Amino acid sequence: MSDTPGTPTPVSFYSGTYSAQDSVGYLMRRVLQSIAQQADARLAPHELTHGQWMPLFVLLKAGGCATVATVARDINVDPGAATRMLDRLERKGFVGRCRSTEDRRVVNVTLTDAGRRVADDVPKVLSAVLNEHLAGFSHDEWQTLLALLRRMLANAEAVQSAAPAAPIQEEESE
Repeated sequence: MSDTPGTPTPVSFYSGTYSAQDSVGYLMRRVLQSIAQQADARLAPHELTHGQWMPLFVLLKAGGCATVATVARDINVDPGAATRMLDRLERKGFVGRCRSTEDRRVVNVTLTDAGRRVADDVPKVLSAVLNEHLAGFSHDEWQTLLALLRRMLANAEAVQSAAPAAPIQEEESE
């Protein structure tokens, strides 16, 4: 049983016998790197990188328009990083920006027709890449993998929400 409600009970699978070949984190990172590399290669003809398709996909799901803050939150990057991504996508003609008429501090990002066409192709490309990485899995194994990853994610979210906030470090005087 867990000490804190909603916090998973710790286990000892890696009690001093860590090796990269058996590390869940290492293996997941290697798989994610492979998926990203393959996605980059397949998205290159669309003039996109793996990182650049995410804002387009967020905008597509949002009906073609969202704020910069929403895009940043949904792709889990800071607003500065989102702005730089959106700058590149704007130069490529995939997105446009306009200030909100209700609040001039808010910048809305919209998909252009070219951006919508590319965003529509992204799920097909990513599906092909993921299917290649799942070659040899049965449908049941795929569902089990999804369930296990969701459970790990739920554990991660519980640990993060239970963790105390990091202390604020005060700058030293010179």
